[in-house]
Amino acid sequence: MTVTASDNIAIKVDSISKRYRIGLKENVHENLASAIFQLIKSPWRNFRRYRSLYNFGKEGKNQQEIIYNSDADIIWALKQVSFEVPRGEVLGIIGRNGAGKSTLLKILSRITCPTFGSAEIRGRISTLLEVGTGFHPELTGRENVYLNGTILGMRKHEIDHKFDEIVDFSGIEKFIDTPVKRYSSGMKVRLAFSVAAHLNSEVVIVDEVLAVGDADFQRKCMAKMESAGQLGRTVLLVSHNMASITRLCQRAILIEDGILKSMGAADKVVSEYLSSGSGTTAERQWNDPAEAPGRDLVRLLAVRAMDSEGRVNESFDIRRPILLEMVYEVLKDGFVLLPHFRLINESGISVFETLENDPNWKDKKRPAGSYTSRVVIPGNFFAEGMFYVSCHLLTMYPHILQFSEKQIIAFQVIDSLEGDSARGGWQGSMLGVVRPLLDWETRYTVN
Repeated sequence: MTVTASDNIAIKVDSISKRYRIGLKENVHENLASAIFQLIKSPWRNFRRYRSLYNFGKEGKNQQEIIYNSDADIIWALKQVSFEVPRGEVLGIIGRNGAGKSTLLKILSRITCPTFGSAEIRGRISTLLEVGTGFHPELTGRENVYLNGTILGMRKHEIDHKFDEIVDFSGIEKFIDTPVKRYSSGMKVRLAFSVAAHLNSEVVIVDEVLAVGDADFQRKCMAKMESAGQLGRTVLLVSHNMASITRLCQRAILIEDGILKSMGAADKVVSEYLSSGSGTTAERQWNDPAEAPGRDLVRLLAVRAMDSEGRVNESFDIRRPILLEMVYEVLKDGFVLLPHFRLINESGISVFETLENDPNWKDKKRPAGSYTSRVVIPGNFFAEGMFYVSCHLLTMYPHILQFSEKQIIAFQVIDSLEGDSARGGWQGSMLGVVRPLLDWETRYTVN
């Protein structure tokens, strides 16, 4: 089937479906005799399998039946996904792990083919699916810029023209003639992203690579993606960072179990994702410390949002306090620690960051053991809506980040209509990130 996009449409996806067979490698026949034996042994199973293969070339009227009546050893990563992206739009793609987001991008990047459906992309494509692909450890940074740029589709004269800009963006100009095998992992990532981000392309496909490097470099990455949209490039952005989605994207799509569940304004789709239970919840814990986030000094064991009674809750009355709790294990004695939370609302705006200030532990070295750090957020502080929490901990002197879990939990604040919250007797909408109940005084003077 041929899909023809109008002049204003950069990407048109029409009923794309993608299936994978579980254990395909183990089921490959070594010879013709083995294949014939398997056909005789399981005639009905093989009949259904080859019938579905026969139907691949048919129109979409048979697709749904095939998708939802498949063999148990087949999984559908995508199921009849359709959408259009106008030129110059930045479209976010969100969903939980395994929802089919990366599969969709691989199809659009021509890395893999769809089982059903088709897609048309107008313009040159640059793909940032796996930062650092093509780097050779024995070559210098300079040589790898040319090698990696060539792999990503740049011509030599384009690399020559942009070389200084690429190196300046990466911030590693002092080491550009040093072999990459001597680079730190952060330096490799910075240089790789810089090369990929400077491709001259009309369509940019990005899969969860904006969280590379340190905080300063992440801000540069965000600014680069923003400028791509402003320059009229079409951008598809997959990210678990909802702040990035709402900041960079005009619209977003939500994919669940391979199905396009929702498409619309980025803030509304993000809010739907978080409030549906597909995103984060009010508690996250790791029962196996070996799998918990952390490094050689500290391991994160649990994060939760609770009410004043200590019960985990996903929704809170705006008038009641909220307790955020972080449970972690210190593996070695003698380090000063700084646990902290960052809260972001459903529009991706950072509400505030709070750092531990318990006087019993401030600037004091801690012995190994288990710790529980809590902070209380008073009632009548937040506005109504969804908030999600990032959890971080670093060691001091020197500063070393032990773990950084972004949007690890989420909770919802519900405003009261009883007249004793900040809204008083007002029943309409109210703007703002926070909604404190402040003391007012009105004086009356007789004229």
